[in-house]
Amino acid sequence: MKLKVDISYKSLNKRNEELCGDHIELLKTENSTILILADGMGSGVKANILSTLTAKILGTMLYNGSSLDECVETIAKTLPICQTRQVAYSTFTILQIYDSGETYIVEFDNPGCIFIRDGKLLELPFYDCEVAGKNVKECRIYAQAGDLFVLMSDGVTHAGVGRFCDFGWGWSGASQFVEQHYSGNEAPSRVTSGLTEYCHDLYEQSPGDDTTVAAIRVIDKKPIKIFTGPPLNKEDDERIVREFMETEGTSVICGGTSANIVSRVLDRPLEVSLEYFDPDIPPMATMQGIDLVTEGIFTLNRVLQLLKQYNEGSVDHIFFSELDKKDGGARLAKLLIEESTDVKMFVGKTINSAYQNPMIPFDFNLRVALIEQLKDAIEKAGKTVSITYV
Repeated sequence: MKLKVDISYKSLNKRNEELCGDHIELLKTENSTILILADGMGSGVKANILSTLTAKILGTMLYNGSSLDECVETIAKTLPICQTRQVAYSTFTILQIYDSGETYIVEFDNPGCIFIRDGKLLELPFYDCEVAGKNVKECRIYAQAGDLFVLMSDGVTHAGVGRFCDFGWGWSGASQFVEQHYSGNEAPSRVTSGLTEYCHDLYEQSPGDDTTVAAIRVIDKKPIKIFTGPPLNKEDDERIVREFMETEGTSVICGGTSANIVSRVLDRPLEVSLEYFDPDIPPMATMQGIDLVTEGIFTLNRVLQLLKQYNEGSVDHIFFSELDKKDGGARLAKLLIEESTDVKMFVGKTINSAYQNPMIPFDFNLRVALIEQLKDAIEKAGKTVSITYV
């Protein structure tokens, strides 16, 4: 089975700086995922330029099959010279994970990668080598489902310097924090949010350096299937329900009419709850063999709101407290964000008179517009989405 990766990254700008001196570059090749974290010398505009150029050059060259020697040599010749220090300098970390699990890590003057397997902090087998005149560290291992890799800039290890600890809490402090709080089963966004928030506290809400964390979780394929809206032709109900049930993945039904169709075709009772976990989100229901049954439009709108907030990077403990709520919108959003890799949607074409303006063509009805927005938001969250209109 091909392995999948779930990725999240978050940065804190150095105080009084509008631009971050760290840069993340993420690329997908035919059979691998490449993540590059670059940290430019200094802060502000200069550091931003250095880190962005470094990450872009490395990403483009690696994507096109260049060797590490060629990449580093090109960076050394390309980066603009800092007039103050008379050097062109950006540290970087490269993490490439292939679908087979083969993993390649390169570190040049960045803090070491934190590696968690089975909830335990493990030391990676790095070896030192000289590449284009630079001393770098390389590592090759085979990743497995559940592994967690955490990359960071030195703003993380410097957090707390001069206040809570003489030289910052260092790599050991950061790695112990990750080991104590995360086992590898959590979504990477919870790791990046928790670690950057803790660094922010160590800096007393005034970061003394650009601080970036990237978390990569290796996972097996986790498909989800969603059925919403009745099919255009009633005679297709049974065929669509059978196709939905035979499709691999966690099963979700959104909409009362859709749930009743499935209940009728499968001859399984639909039990509707009267419990409101959120006054704005209608109650859920239960049905044997279905993992989640929710109301339609209002629930999907809530899912879309949470996905947009997630994609905008507005992810902190407040966001996760919303995501952990028990209403149908939060539960579906959590499934999509944290517990899925691929999403298959079955969307009925029947026009719902409760939502449809008869003067508006079908292409612009509320359900289809909402589904297209959801598709875009789910894809931005790093998932693969396919839709079958029925």
